[in-house]
Amino acid sequence: MKFNNPFKGKNTMNTENTGNQNPELENELNPETPTTDTPEVEAAEELTVEQQLEEQLAQEKDKFLRLFAEFENYKKRTTKERIDLFKTANQEVLQAMLPVLDDFDRAMQQISKSEDEALVKGVELIHEKLKSTLVAKGLEHVELKAGDEFNADFAEAITQIPAPSADLKGKIVDVIEKGYKLGDKIIRFPKVVIGQ
Repeated sequence: MKFNNPFKGKNTMNTENTGNQNPELENELNPETPTTDTPEVEAAEELTVEQQLEEQLAQEKDKFLRLFAEFENYKKRTTKERIDLFKTANQEVLQAMLPVLDDFDRAMQQISKSEDEALVKGVELIHEKLKSTLVAKGLEHVELKAGDEFNADFAEAITQIPAPSADLKGKIVDVIEKGYKLGDKIIRFPKVVIGQ
């Protein structure tokens, strides 16, 4: 769109003789002359666009790094849970076998009193095979004996009796039922009697 200068050619106002005293007025009167402000404004706009893009890129990088870290944590957590599950997957089966093992231990005590050596030897072999199979699946015996300090984290006190001697006060007097653990987790606490 081109505007005509209405003052061009009139003698009432001669801008050429004034020596460009007011350049803004001249730019308004003669729009065909280029202004020197537009390249600087465009450069400033480009810088701000570049800065905006850099800020957006930084934000996207930050989001990506956070998402990546979150995913890595998720992978580690699920891997740990899977390993824990494999370690304790047979916990229910082993817990169901513990009463059978207890009965077998009691039977071994009675059979060992027998005079039939072949019977004793055969039952011992079966007993050892059962125990070694359970140990191979991760079952471990919680070692406690009479005279040990009582610790509620590792044993369950079912009763207290007067201590037979002064050194057994507050200590384990007898182990009623053996305790077992699977890995680091106790699946059955030993039942003990403590001295008062």
